[in-house]
Amino acid sequence: MNYQPIIGLEIHIELKTKSKMFCSCLNDPNERHPNLLICPTCVGHPGTLPVINKEAVRKTLKTGLALNCQIPEYSKFDRKNYFYPDLPKGYQISQYDMPLCKEGYLEIDSKKIRIRRVHLEEDTGRLVHEKDCSLVDFNRAGIPLMELVTEPDISSAKEARRFAEELQLILRYLSVSDADMEKGQLRVETNISLLPVKSKTLGTKVEIKNLNSFRAVEKALDYEIERQTKILKLGKTVIQETRGWNNVKMVTVSQREKEEAHDYRYFPEPDLPILHLGVADFINEIKAEIPELPQQRRERFKKEYHLLDKEVAEALPHLPERSEGREMNEVQRTPPRSTSWNSAIEVFVQNKDLGEYFEKVVSEFEPGLSPEKLLKLIKLATNYLITDLQGILKRASVLGEDFLITPENFSQFIALIYEGKISSKIAKIVLEEMFKTGADPSHIIEEKGLIQITDEAEIKKIVKEVISKNQKAVEDFKKGKATAIQFLVGQVMAKTKGKANPQAVNKILNKTLTKVK
Repeated sequence: MNYQPIIGLEIHIELKTKSKMFCSCLNDPNERHPNLLICPTCVGHPGTLPVINKEAVRKTLKTGLALNCQIPEYSKFDRKNYFYPDLPKGYQISQYDMPLCKEGYLEIDSKKIRIRRVHLEEDTGRLVHEKDCSLVDFNRAGIPLMELVTEPDISSAKEARRFAEELQLILRYLSVSDADMEKGQLRVETNISLLPVKSKTLGTKVEIKNLNSFRAVEKALDYEIERQTKILKLGKTVIQETRGWNNVKMVTVSQREKEEAHDYRYFPEPDLPILHLGVADFINEIKAEIPELPQQRRERFKKEYHLLDKEVAEALPHLPERSEGREMNEVQRTPPRSTSWNSAIEVFVQNKDLGEYFEKVVSEFEPGLSPEKLLKLIKLATNYLITDLQGILKRASVLGEDFLITPENFSQFIALIYEGKISSKIAKIVLEEMFKTGADPSHIIEEKGLIQITDEAEIKKIVKEVISKNQKAVEDFKKGKATAIQFLVGQVMAKTKGKANPQAVNKILNKTLTKVK
């Protein structure tokens, strides 16, 4: 008997605001000293009153609008009651039946995943477990926490991962959150049940927590699909519960029975007013702040620059694996590797700053070029940006203060390669020097004597020397071994320190060897 996975996601996102959700304490995720960023309000002292952080509301609405959500005319906050050491008040200020955003969707691989709601609440404190005790750090308590809940429209572990990855990218484009999973700024929980094929009765829902990476999301769901399938095939019943993910053993483990909404005894927060959101000017103002989003950029780059999958297919395997951390925050990192990375477009979408730099480089190409030449220059620039430049950057940013290569100089550098004035070997030397000094490529070539050897007589002389010292390769060439000519080309390039024109070398070698033959 076959089963169809029915998956929904609950994703918590810490918002990037100056202060906390209901008090003026600093919202600083980098603070490592415990219980420093706290006040009577965020630690739940009697008599304190919360005040709504307007910027957190705006960022939540902006996210909802970017995800095609409906914005209701009114919204309110509620008290979610439960007892846990990291919850200082004994309840959490959250939203229940009147969220800020509802009924949206996010398209993943041409499939619309519906979003049930996006609401706003306060984060809890952080527990630090020692050998013989547990410690509480309330620095995180009260940080604005946005929660997104999908409908159970996801049908595979891979699709769930893709949704979470794309959401992280959108959050960063919107600048509403750094969404760093390693710092707990993006936390994913999944709900999964198995639906027997040709059945309309949903299976028992199981929630999975402790998913601290996109890889964990995918692996945990794959494991749970397998676990539940085995139970059902034995004729047993899946228990409704909350399970945790053990990242070492790569298994889910039972934690507790799943709570229902009534267990939290929700009721309206009496100390906060109802929010009136149905003001057209207010919503239009937020809409105007939404930038070009990842999918829009993909479509535009494909249309404007004609970048295709095959153009960087060989280069991509050499790029680093995806980090779940700050690869697209204010301090840029090397662009992340993702399951969806299969094109130059995706590289420039995943690394927004590199994509913007690429566009500036293209804008510096000589005006009035033929479409054919412009396309070749674009492809050449793409490959050098994605491979050679990223290798030199080593996780630094093209926006960093130490990055000295201007788009104009990089454009000139690409033109020199295209025109055959420098070989690929010399290009690496020139690019490294540009990175160190910020000098223009022509100046570096002239100063370091890297001008390409194009004189045919000089190349012929060097070719004859190489042939005389590599008779075995010459004999191999005579026997029809294709690699022999490449070896000899390499020897000539080494002797000229990469300054000979490789096309001219190849041509002269072939001509000379044919005569010898």
